[in-house]
Amino acid sequence: MPLPKPPAQRASRLDATAYSADLTPSKPRADRPHIAPVVAPASAPAAAPTAEVLRLPTPASSPAAKSALPTKSASKAPAKTAAPKRTRKPAEAAKLFVLDTNVLMHDPMSLFRFEEHDVFLPMITLEELDGHKKGMTEVARNVRQVSRELDQLAASLKTSGIEEMSKGLSLAGTGHREAEGKLFFQTELIDTPLPQGLPQGKADNQILGVVQALKNRHPGREVVLVSKDINMRIKARALGLPAEDYRNDKTLEDSDLLYTGVQALPSDFWERHGKTMESWQQGGTTFYRISGPLVPTLLINELVYLEAPGATPLYAKVTEITGKTAVLRTLKDYGNQKHSVWGVTSRNREQNFALNLLMDPECDFITLTGTAGTGKTLMTLAAALAQVFDDRRYSEIIVTRVTVPVGEDIGFLPGTEEEKMGPWMGALDDNLEVLAKGGSSAGEWGRAATQDLVRSKIKIKSLNFMRGRTFLNKFVIIDEAQNLTPKQMKTLITRAGPGTKIVCLGNLAQIDTPYLTEGSSGLTFAVDRFKGWAHSGHVTLARGERSRLADFASEVL
Repeated sequence: MPLPKPPAQRASRLDATAYSADLTPSKPRADRPHIAPVVAPASAPAAAPTAEVLRLPTPASSPAAKSALPTKSASKAPAKTAAPKRTRKPAEAAKLFVLDTNVLMHDPMSLFRFEEHDVFLPMITLEELDGHKKGMTEVARNVRQVSRELDQLAASLKTSGIEEMSKGLSLAGTGHREAEGKLFFQTELIDTPLPQGLPQGKADNQILGVVQALKNRHPGREVVLVSKDINMRIKARALGLPAEDYRNDKTLEDSDLLYTGVQALPSDFWERHGKTMESWQQGGTTFYRISGPLVPTLLINELVYLEAPGATPLYAKVTEITGKTAVLRTLKDYGNQKHSVWGVTSRNREQNFALNLLMDPECDFITLTGTAGTGKTLMTLAAALAQVFDDRRYSEIIVTRVTVPVGEDIGFLPGTEEEKMGPWMGALDDNLEVLAKGGSSAGEWGRAATQDLVRSKIKIKSLNFMRGRTFLNKFVIIDEAQNLTPKQMKTLITRAGPGTKIVCLGNLAQIDTPYLTEGSSGLTFAVDRFKGWAHSGHVTLARGERSRLADFASEVL
């Protein structure tokens, strides 16, 4: 198309006639094969040639396709074609996940966790959700949140007809852009006969019937049942139906991959990093600035050690990572009686690491994991008392834990909030008894006065009343944190105000809360999310120091 002539003067406009230039086809290039134009018959309308050219090619087996193919000589010409654009996966490749009711009760945002795949909700699932919406439990709150999300998705419908509902609702319509699939409701009665051994009136069996019917209707599409119920998944597999567990809530698939917070330096550390290493001393502490292949494997506040026979051991903490360099700071030796914390000294390497983190005012959040008898509670309580009474860094100590019994519940507990929490705090009393023995020279009256003073600075709180609170200048100890869900862990950590330190203690091998595993525990969630933050630390205690009986029992039982 020839361009119109430019205006002769500035700020002048083109005439309307300049736009009425006739369209003239450009001359064919010499390197392109010449294709004769399609001539329409006289009776055809004027738009026929355009329609003929834009028509999709017919299969090569038809006579029309053979006549439209270029000749052999023309096929040898280097014709350039545009690269096909990358598009999303076709709808046939997306899976269809049928959600069981317990998945929505467990994670109210599970609707938006399936990426490009579609989600199907049977009608019996909605009925079961309606039956659990009342109450103040965690399950009832999750059900009400699911109902609000479903109502918001259904509000995007233009009409209330079944035809529009059967086409599916876009899960990204409420702002969850990570969900690229659609939500389908059961809009018609599905009657699929199940084996005679399964009663037809049970809700689980009705969901299995829906999965069976969807599998028959969509033979070319993978239909998967998602359920947290193990028996439900076993029955589905027995019927030849694919079933999976809801794994999005699991931080780690294997607890052995959990961040330990401690890393052993290679034996040739000094030889490989000594040439480019810088060292200096400040306030009785030695700093090392290293650069090399070890730096990418380090994290902020990670504890490193080097123990070689015949050489002085190195115990340090990573304090800074800048580009390809890292700064290591040597640690204080709390194994020496001169550096004891409220009369407590470390007995192994990991305990020394833990005490360095607990006594560091720059660490606001600390997690300690380990088996029974590794000294988690004793060291934390000793560090808390030392910083409350000696350093005056915190005003008081707040201790809380999840009230999940190991066996059968003993029922109602009388008294105030602190009196009700008393039976759950047996570990606190045991450790206070150990710490009180350090002042034996003060006499009976002195020990009683010290114990009363210590008790006045320790407050025992219940998790049920933590919502909306703010802790200012407190040392918060969360015991048995492995029994917390990720949501409960978030609720507790966000209570911290200025000058507050939170310490989470737990043993991932002793989870008493139903539906929680080592991979989905709130303690695992916190350890994985806080690693590498400049004001947090984590240590996995490996060696038990309670007694030889407890150590042997933890290994063989």
